[in-house]
Amino acid sequence: MKIALLGYGKMGQTIERIALERGHEIVLKKDEFNTYEGLSNADVAIDFSIPAVAVENISNCFHANVPVISGTTGWLEHYDEMAALCKDKNGAFISSSNFSLGVNLFFELNEYLAKMMSKFGSYSVEMEEIHHTQKLDAPSGTAISLAKGVIENSDYTNWTLKEAKENQIHIEAVRTENVPGTHTVTYNSVVDTIEIKHTAHNRDGFALGAVIAAEWIVGKHGIFTMKDVLNIQS
Repeated sequence: MKIALLGYGKMGQTIERIALERGHEIVLKKDEFNTYEGLSNADVAIDFSIPAVAVENISNCFHANVPVISGTTGWLEHYDEMAALCKDKNGAFISSSNFSLGVNLFFELNEYLAKMMSKFGSYSVEMEEIHHTQKLDAPSGTAISLAKGVIENSDYTNWTLKEAKENQIHIEAVRTENVPGTHTVTYNSVVDTIEIKHTAHNRDGFALGAVIAAEWIVGKHGIFTMKDVLNIQS
């Protein structure tokens, strides 16, 4: 499989290593200093860039008839626009706040727990996410996905980085050196606390999941999620 890497920072380099280990070929390493030359030769593109260029990267993939896997966060105000372009070009697209297989299982656990806890009004929910200091967006896309998972299965209506008001989930965003990503969902009551937590030890889990998604999407058309890739039935 021929892969175009859109974004060649630490994640892009980790994806490159894992892709090569799995027998794939890298035909483009796109960063701020080069062009999209070689993109049309790719079977699939993997975008781990920055919010400011993600839409341009994804658009170029659809125009080049190249399926795209995007793990960039912080650009989702343009998601509907990109989804419409994907459909118009009969393309293939997966955008996820987190491609880690473990995190996607954690998403499912979070939704299941939220359904259970919605019956018990004595508990309030809050979240914490911890990432390295180079992360540009806060809260993380993963934390937002976790909050949405609770909101869709409870009476909560929104999340906030500020002090939570009624029916809001407070997310604490912490930035610390050399932390790949830690996410905690906590239910507190007067008498006890229930907590679920996912801790990434390195970037390999995110990179492996992105490569697996890329392997899965080749030859397909449409807009998919990691639930499709992992065959998870909600």
